[in-house]
Amino acid sequence: MDHLEAIKQTFFQECEEQLAELESGLLAIENGNHDPEIINAVFRAVHSIKGGAAAFGYDELVEFVHVFETTLDLLRSEQLKPTPAVTKVLLHSSDVLSDLIHSVRNETPTDSQKVASAKAGLEAVCGEQQGAAPASRGAAAQPEESEEIDFKPISISLDDIFGADEEVEDRARRFSIFFRPKPTLYARANEAIRIIREIKALGETEISCDLTDLPLLTELDAEGAYFAWTISLETEAEASEIEQIFEFVAADCDYTIEEQRVPFDEEPEAAPPTQPLSDDIAPVMPPASDFSAAPPPPPPTEPPPPGGKPPASEPSPASAPHQPTQETIRVDLDKIDRLVNLVGELVINQAVLSQRVSEAGLPRGSSVMIGLEELEQLTRDIQDSVMAIRAQPVKPIFQRMSRIVREVAAITKKAVRLVVDGEGTEVDKTVIERLTDPLTHMVRNAVDHGIESPEERIASGKPEEGTLRLSAMHRSGRIIIEVTDDGAGINRARVREIAIRKGLIPENAVLSDEESDGLIFLPGFSTNTTASSISGRGVGMDVVKRAIQALGGRISISSRQGSGSTFSMSLPLTLAVLDGMVVNVAGQILVLPLTAVIETLQPRTGNIHSLGSGVRVIGNRSSFIPLIDVGMILSYRFQEIDPTTQVALLVESESGEKCALLVDAIQGQRQVVIKSLESNYGKVPGIAAATILGDGRVALIVDVDAVLSLSRGDYHMSEAAMEAF
Repeated sequence: MDHLEAIKQTFFQECEEQLAELESGLLAIENGNHDPEIINAVFRAVHSIKGGAAAFGYDELVEFVHVFETTLDLLRSEQLKPTPAVTKVLLHSSDVLSDLIHSVRNETPTDSQKVASAKAGLEAVCGEQQGAAPASRGAAAQPEESEEIDFKPISISLDDIFGADEEVEDRARRFSIFFRPKPTLYARANEAIRIIREIKALGETEISCDLTDLPLLTELDAEGAYFAWTISLETEAEASEIEQIFEFVAADCDYTIEEQRVPFDEEPEAAPPTQPLSDDIAPVMPPASDFSAAPPPPPPTEPPPPGGKPPASEPSPASAPHQPTQETIRVDLDKIDRLVNLVGELVINQAVLSQRVSEAGLPRGSSVMIGLEELEQLTRDIQDSVMAIRAQPVKPIFQRMSRIVREVAAITKKAVRLVVDGEGTEVDKTVIERLTDPLTHMVRNAVDHGIESPEERIASGKPEEGTLRLSAMHRSGRIIIEVTDDGAGINRARVREIAIRKGLIPENAVLSDEESDGLIFLPGFSTNTTASSISGRGVGMDVVKRAIQALGGRISISSRQGSGSTFSMSLPLTLAVLDGMVVNVAGQILVLPLTAVIETLQPRTGNIHSLGSGVRVIGNRSSFIPLIDVGMILSYRFQEIDPTTQVALLVESESGEKCALLVDAIQGQRQVVIKSLESNYGKVPGIAAATILGDGRVALIVDVDAVLSLSRGDYHMSEAAMEAF
């Protein structure tokens, strides 16, 4: 790639960022936020695209962007009001601009008719103002009549210009922190060392541990808390940031945070204010004695007297405290992918090393074991940092959906408003890239099939405008994305009728509501009688389900006829690594996601109750929880064994349902590298993926929700189940 081509690629990458800024601002304006800063940001985005396009000679792009920029300039100067009609034209022009940039980048023909239509729409919005704006700007450009300038010399402080006070304001603060955990802190699976690490991340620390309450070994309570720490922290962070570290453990510890003022004598002396900065500046800046008519500037550390502050030191944007900008660099995704793969290999090799050292029988207090624990922590820190690099908010993909909603609503002649929640939720970039297509299908389906026409909504007592909600949240170590509409919901009787007519299910099939809803995921299913540019060909929702399953996720439906539907997708946060609990079942090694495990139990005869038909429950804290033998569910064995000889893992599914999984033994907790089992072997019921252990063996990663469904004998209308009819 030559130098010019590299610059072009950078230009198009910046165009993507500017387009995202443009659409974000226009959506805010559409929602009633007419903040001048937002309008200015929208104008700057279009202006930046125009400048780059002109530099590379993209005349068609420049011509369209110029009209777009002129319209936004009228909006910025308040000559054009951001009415709903105007905003609609601007959003459509933003979509056309995106298509135009895509065509220029890929050197494909542009839709000239579409561009001309959008350009005419912008010119129509401008109306008479477009002709009046240049005249007003020309008038403003004419020099005004010269006035007599009343000049009076004043003294100024170079500190106000060059920000000498910043060093005082930004000087690190010192805090003295006392931290004493209570036994409940450890009982609730928290660790004092994690609190201390978070404090250390804020700055330089000096830590001392108080062991005065530590009893003799014979008097030691394993569930007690005997240590306390005093931490001296030097940081630029606020006290509130330290408070946030203790936010979730405040009730389980005693702590104090005291700020200690840094003595000013530690600061270097400032240069005399009258000393010239250089020989070039000295002739221009007369000595302060020449300005005897004005009062001297007050010392920087003392407040100025009321009304005595000179004009030069009045607050202004230039003299406001400097806010450091966050610097970023552009890195090819291939380089990050290679780094992620190397981190995965590092995790595997660290596990191999741990296995070898464990087999050697070295004591835990040996220098080798201590060094190994430090290596494990370092490996985890590296992995977390690399995963943070790949993590991206779902905002860009949510912004794309706003265009899909506008286009489908225009085709179907429906009024639809998109509401977005949790757009700052972060997930691995690979997940975001592979989520675009299924999410697009779901949004199109919700507008086309879910939301009724304005006439139908008014007749049923609903607002004319339908609402489509996109939401994202973290739950149990996964990301949950929901698409919710307030439409008519799923007509299960009609769905069943169509499925029977198409031969997808037999006429005598008895289906629950959940199973009836799942029919829409079958290949070839569509409720539309005629094919259109949007739907009707039976392709879409089955593709959605396959794409979600390929990501290691699952999709579920919750629908209420007349009120709307919610499609919920549960996806892993990353496709690279996870924290797991390694267990032994019937001689096989399995891994359970640690985020799903609540606690471990030792079953006792008096706590286990049988409900008949092989269903057993275990009593735990005044409640009864289903007891599931993992070996039986996964067909590792075909005869139950005494549960009192096993270990029960209390787990929670994504829906909040709890159950106890019986395993033969627990080997420990470990960070494992996720390997796709479906792409390398095939889909296995109850198994989410696979991993490589330290001894080189392959271990299967259990899908807790799937195991729970298998234990109930749930019927989800899978392809294998459909073949049984």
